[in-house]
Amino acid sequence: MPDNISAGQGEISINDLLQTYENGEEFTNEQVDVIADIAITSLREILACFGETTCSIDEYDGGSGELILDISGGDLAVLIGRHGRVLDSLQLLVSSLLSKKLGFHFPIVVDIEGYKNRRKQKVQEIALTAAARAKRTGRVHLRPMSAYERRLVHLTLLNDEQVVTHSEGEDLERHVVITRV
Repeated sequence: MPDNISAGQGEISINDLLQTYENGEEFTNEQVDVIADIAITSLREILACFGETTCSIDEYDGGSGELILDISGGDLAVLIGRHGRVLDSLQLLVSSLLSKKLGFHFPIVVDIEGYKNRRKQKVQEIALTAAARAKRTGRVHLRPMSAYERRLVHLTLLNDEQVVTHSEGEDLERHVVITRV
């Protein structure tokens, strides 16, 4: 990765990005574009290992300060995997590579054709349905979920004063328990 990357009228160095980060300043649009270019390059290199060279990658701001890279085109189901586990691993890999190249962590989300947004909505529906069932029966154990999905359940039900949530289990068996108050 070169030390200077062209962006608009000038060049932005990795050191410029690191200095902005260390000073606690907000990144400019040009700096975010450079970060996105680095992330996309890393993602394309990984996708090429899967033989996927024709897909497109859209980048946009996620609203919480994270950079979202949404992959589309081709047969990408294998990159999502069961319950999005392969996609989560892909995101972790791209995030790790980006952090190594930048020298700091920049929040990034890797998605495939909007899968994570659809999954988020589905998990929220599951949480609301399970909460209604817990209100009737007293307690509901959800299936094992990723840390992200468990967090979504907790956040979805945070303001529901009739139930409380907590996680139980270890590793791949960790799941949310919803209990009537």
